[in-house]
Amino acid sequence: MNKFDVIVAGAGHAGIEAALACARVGLRTALFTISLDGLANMPCNPSVGGTGKGHLVFEIDALGGEMGFAADAATIQSRMLNTGKGAAVRSKRVQADRTKYRENMKRTLESTEKLFLIQAEVCSVLTEKTGGELRAVGVYAEPGGEFLSSAVIICAGTYLGGVTHVGDVSRSGGPDGMLPSSGLTGYLRDAGIRLMRFKTGTPPRIHKRSIDFDVLELQQGDEYITPFSVRTNADALNSIAQSACHIVYTSEATHNIIRDNISRSPLYSGKIHGTGPRYCPSIEDKVMRFPDKERHQLFVEPCGLDTDEIYLQGFSSSLPADVQYKMLRSLRGFEDAEIMRYAYAIEYDCIDPTELYPTLEFKKISSLYGAGQFNGTSGYEEAAAQGLVAGINASLKVRGMEQIVLPRQSSYIGTLIDDLVTKGTHEPYRIMTSRSEFRLLLRQDNAESRLTEYGAAAGLISKERAEAAAERERAVTEECERLEHLNFGPAAVNALLESHGTTPVTSGISAADMIRRPQITYDVTAELDPERPELSPSLRHRVETEIKYAGYVRRQIDEANRQAKSENTRLPDDIDYGLIKGLRLEAAEKLSSVRPASIGQASRISGVSPADISVLMIWLGMKK
Repeated sequence: MNKFDVIVAGAGHAGIEAALACARVGLRTALFTISLDGLANMPCNPSVGGTGKGHLVFEIDALGGEMGFAADAATIQSRMLNTGKGAAVRSKRVQADRTKYRENMKRTLESTEKLFLIQAEVCSVLTEKTGGELRAVGVYAEPGGEFLSSAVIICAGTYLGGVTHVGDVSRSGGPDGMLPSSGLTGYLRDAGIRLMRFKTGTPPRIHKRSIDFDVLELQQGDEYITPFSVRTNADALNSIAQSACHIVYTSEATHNIIRDNISRSPLYSGKIHGTGPRYCPSIEDKVMRFPDKERHQLFVEPCGLDTDEIYLQGFSSSLPADVQYKMLRSLRGFEDAEIMRYAYAIEYDCIDPTELYPTLEFKKISSLYGAGQFNGTSGYEEAAAQGLVAGINASLKVRGMEQIVLPRQSSYIGTLIDDLVTKGTHEPYRIMTSRSEFRLLLRQDNAESRLTEYGAAAGLISKERAEAAAERERAVTEECERLEHLNFGPAAVNALLESHGTTPVTSGISAADMIRRPQITYDVTAELDPERPELSPSLRHRVETEIKYAGYVRRQIDEANRQAKSENTRLPDDIDYGLIKGLRLEAAEKLSSVRPASIGQASRISGVSPADISVLMIWLGMKK
């Protein structure tokens, strides 16, 4: 009864994806959580996606993960961000019904064959030494005792050594008043794993009846909702009545209240020692770091359809309760605000991610994997992406198959993991489109074409789904080729071109060249092209993007292919870098610590110069 193929510790967004990935390929999988009521919880903000993060959700779905499908089912408002910018940086974000998301995920886990949910705290990992290699063989949990397995995945989130702060009130605890995980930190430290202390936080929740929405700026959802998941029925999703969100701004009065009470913030009094996220700072941090900024934008968002709790995005704080009331009531429309849940900061333990291989397996302990905020990241989406990769690789290793490494040029998931295990992080890592040098190739709309083969190889994408993906890809390719060869004379197109504010032509023009003009979309050309095939809105958008950016895409593909050559130049894991003549001492130390899998990964390590890479290449050539 206590023997499993894979054990997953933690049932947040990382743990869920890891457990599902293992169970869905037929492995007997145990998912441990301190509380089944905290499973798939959204303690920070009731949303999925956002800038860069939306890309991750599309990629998770393309690999066979669950987050996108669950987010679609819980959507109460959807918006595509950055629509005024290029296609590479457009990112979908949905406001989700927090309770519905959690309930849907729990039901999915409960109904998955070979997946066992266990409410208990994993306190340590059981190991044994075989042939000089230390290997994970199970866990010790309370209650329950010893549970054996062939692989273990740690997804502890912000529970590990968790301490919450509201002013001068500090308590051991996880998010949303849950119990912390207290045992694993000591085990990891004793095992020689490098640990870090990070911090995150969340805003207060306000009762809906106490807000005057009439004076707030209204923010509606998109007219058409593009699903995260190919499994979602787009027509059904677009039939929902989207909830309204609103915008409010801080004022000089808000800022003065914060400045007058900054000494009472545990961030500034020295009580908090963990490093917080640079790209999602608390409101007091914003005010103190940007003193010349007259106001900060805040988003007023519902937590769900069956609750009156309202979330105030951008108002994260650890100030005392009385100060939180004063700050809130200085906002327009919040003069009578009633706080239902106070804002708080939470400190937690996580590992130095350079302790991991790109497969997310620990270097020091075989068959032990880490994923999520446990690896030093922030956000549900980053966590889910890592959990899925850790689950895929643990399942492949248990089945005696080769593990996968997603290259940087394949995905934002690959970029995220490569950044973590190669460069490490000194603050909670957040994915952004600017982190990828191939962002025009890594758009949301082509995630399926980029990653379905990986999901199929892992056993998470069925033959039927892979064939359907291939058919959609063929439809896009064929339509792009058709438009390149479809030509119109001036008499046919000039009225249309002039009506859209673009220069008329004096000779023939292809449909593709028309679409390449900024003012012309694929849909605009429909009246000239009655023979065009029936395509879904998402495929029409994909066709337009492929055509408009064709030249830039080709250049990035060439660069990605050049980088792939260095990624394919493998480095043996047992190299003694200290014995390589010509390699600088700093480079040898960094290479010995990270143990890069390839020349490409070695070139991205801080402290390793192009000259050091040349020495490595010469050394490799001499070894052949």
